[in-house]
Amino acid sequence: MTTGSHHDNVEKQFGSQAQAYLTSTVHASGRDLQRLAERLSAFPQAQLLDMGCGAGHASFVAAGNVANVTAYDLSRQMLDVVEQAAREKGLNNIRTQQGYAEALPFADAAFDVVISRYSAHHWHDVGQALREVKRVLKPGGVFIMMDVMSPGHPVRDIWLQTVEALRDTSHVRNYSSGEWLALVNEAGLITRTLTTDKLPLEFSSWVARMRTPQALCEAIRLYQDSASAEVKTYFALQAEGSFTSDIVMLEAYKSE
Repeated sequence: MTTGSHHDNVEKQFGSQAQAYLTSTVHASGRDLQRLAERLSAFPQAQLLDMGCGAGHASFVAAGNVANVTAYDLSRQMLDVVEQAAREKGLNNIRTQQGYAEALPFADAAFDVVISRYSAHHWHDVGQALREVKRVLKPGGVFIMMDVMSPGHPVRDIWLQTVEALRDTSHVRNYSSGEWLALVNEAGLITRTLTTDKLPLEFSSWVARMRTPQALCEAIRLYQDSASAEVKTYFALQAEGSFTSDIVMLEAYKSE
């Protein structure tokens, strides 16, 4: 799939689901958002970019802690939801801009902080996107990335990638902690911390958010039923399809 067709697919997948992501409990809450708020409180004067902002939950947290937030996403409909919700919340320091992660329309050294939450697994070229992060960060600037993480182990990895791809055709890949460390390093950023956690996913709302076709929902359930005992235990797979994923929160910085 070419970069252009992938981006078109992502925009198609997420545009019509924008409102569902605004009200999604998984996206609107979580220990990672609490950690993000705590970390961003150290940057009250920061210019911040939220890459792949989705319905804006990380942007809203950021807006309460930093000077200005640019909510950036491929989907115009997502950005419309962010703008409306920001107005309703009285957050006047959020602006939106549309575009790709791999080609940021911002000047060099434009931001003190770049964040991304639950977006990177959709990026067509993570390496290029991270090089763009480095470019737009000021010297000493901070990058904070949060996403679902591959367990790394081959059997568990292929199971996760398969259910993710069946649910969402715009899914590219969940990366392991080791892969993230390597990608960040190759982009010229320096990792400061990496934290992992667990994220429970309730099956019916998980597929409803993406409007996954019934045939693919059934395929996911058949695939889940055929999983090994090892996989079922690792992902805490429930009888009705709910399971638990690994998530990662990585902080890196651009050297002076």
